Amino acid sequence: MNIFKRARVIYILHRHAIKRNLWESVRDKLMVLQSMTSVEMAHLRELATLFLHDKNIYGVQGFHLSDEMRVIIATQACLPVLSLGIGLLSGWSDVIVYPNAFQVSRDERDEFGIVHHDQRLLSGEAWSRGPVIFSWQDIEQDLQRWQRGHNVIFHEIAHKLDTLNGSANGMPPLHYAMHSEQWTAAFSEAYEQLNQHLKYHHGVFVDPYAATSPAEFFAVFSEYFFCAPDVLQTNFENVFQLLKLYYRQDPLTRRSKVGL
Repeated sequence: MNIFKRARVIYILHRHAIKRNLWESVRDKLMVLQSMTSVEMAHLRELATLFLHDKNIYGVQGFHLSDEMRVIIATQACLPVLSLGIGLLSGWSDVIVYPNAFQVSRDERDEFGIVHHDQRLLSGEAWSRGPVIFSWQDIEQDLQRWQRGHNVIFHEIAHKLDTLNGSANGMPPLHYAMHSEQWTAAFSEAYEQLNQHLKYHHGVFVDPYAATSPAEFFAVFSEYFFCAPDVLQTNFENVFQLLKLYYRQDPLTRRSKVGL
């Protein structure tokens, strides 16, 4: 970071820091943070401060966002990049929040060239060069069911990270010393395993939505990595280890230290 960027960061952290009582209130609501060290929490607070300063977080359809709601969103958006840097979340500025699940309509062309009109109800969406969109109702539900592996914010931020290589294909730009061949082999094997289990109606331990595409597989498994790492480590060990290398975090070890 050059001297001018560093000066800007210091200025923002000094002038726009999240107030202590607000931060403590949000921290207490986000159970996924309870196993983090004080150093990690302090760094996350800084990242959330920068996120709030650089992003426009606003409600639509007459939905009003409180300061606490904005901090809840910013904090969870920054957790995946805790050890990666806030720079990976640059290049876009808007976070749009609906009160409930929102409907989208698209024309999609199938493999035969036929265009179909598709309508879907979504809890979140991430545009590769545009905003991230959330349903507040789903964010609230995730606060209560965090150990089930569901978190719409982690999911959409994973999509944002995935598209940093130009397309959503389930493989974000990997760090030095990480090998794309190893990533492709492990994720492909797990993806095929999941699809085979669903095809033959066998029980699965993760959200079946992960089998939709490689991009959704990465996003869903990122949710489990942070919210239910024990499920991921037990059932998809190779993928868990690669996500640990990519995110440069170990939520499972964190939790074991505090008995979660």
